[in-house]
Amino acid sequence: MRFKVLLIDDEPGALEGLALWIDWERLGFSVCGTAGSGVEGLEMIRELAPDLVITDVNMPLMDGLQMIETWQQFHGSGVKFAIMSGYSEFEYARKALRHGIHHYMLKPIIAEEAEEELGKIHEELMEEQRRLGLDAIAIREEAVSLIKLAMLEKPLQAGGLAKLQTLSAVHQEWNVCLIQADPFLFSDVRETVSRWSAQAESEYVIDLEPNRLGLVFGYSPGRGSESSGTICELLYRYAGRRLFMAVGEGEQSLAKIRRCYETANEAIEHQFYDTEYGGMIFYEEVRDRPLHYHYPTSLMDEVIRSAELLDKKEFREAVQLVASTFREQRIAPGIVKKMVIHALYKIMGLAKETEDAEARILAAKSNAAGLTDGTYHLDDLMAELLRCGEECMDLLLLEQARQSQGLIHEINGYIRLHYRENLTIKRLAELFYLHPVYLGQLLMRKNGIGFNELIHNLRIDEAVALLKQSKLKNSEIAEKVGYSHYNQFLKHFDKRWGMSPNEFKNRMF
Repeated sequence: MRFKVLLIDDEPGALEGLALWIDWERLGFSVCGTAGSGVEGLEMIRELAPDLVITDVNMPLMDGLQMIETWQQFHGSGVKFAIMSGYSEFEYARKALRHGIHHYMLKPIIAEEAEEELGKIHEELMEEQRRLGLDAIAIREEAVSLIKLAMLEKPLQAGGLAKLQTLSAVHQEWNVCLIQADPFLFSDVRETVSRWSAQAESEYVIDLEPNRLGLVFGYSPGRGSESSGTICELLYRYAGRRLFMAVGEGEQSLAKIRRCYETANEAIEHQFYDTEYGGMIFYEEVRDRPLHYHYPTSLMDEVIRSAELLDKKEFREAVQLVASTFREQRIAPGIVKKMVIHALYKIMGLAKETEDAEARILAAKSNAAGLTDGTYHLDDLMAELLRCGEECMDLLLLEQARQSQGLIHEINGYIRLHYRENLTIKRLAELFYLHPVYLGQLLMRKNGIGFNELIHNLRIDEAVALLKQSKLKNSEIAEKVGYSHYNQFLKHFDKRWGMSPNEFKNRMF
């Protein structure tokens, strides 16, 4: 079996020599990384999780023993350390013994001596692995099973309860950290929690519903729940990622772990109203801020109504108002998600008959379904409602524009057939079941001129064609093209040609 080793020394030459002079693979090791200081070393241990760390003692900023003490204080055991120092630094060796470090290498390193020491370390690591063999795994799995039964309030036999009491005696208090992640992130989170909790003395991973697990951990009240190295690692590794974590109210016995779970479950709901992901919330912070399960649906109805009217400005304002009301009234996340999903399906239903809608609505429905399982803050949830709503309104507006193009073509055709009659915008609107103002806007967008100007243009164009034939009187032409008053005909003819009909005929002939 090969173990991972991390080398730490502030002298680059010493690091290079260690990596090259020693046949690590033959001794059962692989160098997984190097660091140049104690501070960097802490980061590398957290990131690489080595089995063995070999560190120089005398380094600036944070020496090797300070680094080891800091790691052991916050993360406990799980990593074996060996130190290096010169002949004049024997006092460091004495301090190392107090930290449980029994492997000491003199500098400058002699390959044969170092390999002998590394051989001893490898044997110790192998023995530790054997001790953590099948028997230990079976004992741990039994403990996990019993804790899960107690957490979910399932029946426990007397023997199981006694074993829980024995487990409880290891620490003064126990608690539950609930961890919930988006589906795409959950497997990575689960692996991290499993790896780190396996190194801890009293941490147990409890699988719950999809994308959620519980970390049961023991601790000393004076040090607080931060004594869990796994929680510290999660906060470090997943800062800003879609991850919710909440710690419940501590209990002295694992037999009462149900209470820890219930309070953690209550606390994690409040992360819905946070603004950043990857943080932690404690039950004691929210115990006096209950969530509410009743909400006036009229505000969400206003969101749907504004979408039906295709009023984007009003829609945005309605979404903003409903979001602020959710936050002020602290509505339970489950209720909020149901209302948002209901609104999304209502809005998507409006656009289902439009062109190109099928694929886009299927994608939107998929997103909407994921809102229930996903890890979302209120702001992101409302942003999804806003995005989907506006996309559906865009589809509807596009379809309305398409339909308007066909309708306006029909209306223009009607005008060209009936412009000689006493046709008004009001009469035209009645014929096509449109509001006169809306009809006027459609004509202006399509033709570039208003309704009245279009009528007069068509009449004068026909009048010009008749004048060129020179068979009718001017008054007869005026009446024929739709003017009941001759003076009105003269006015509009002059406006468009800058001359009277007679002047036009004189120029023509």
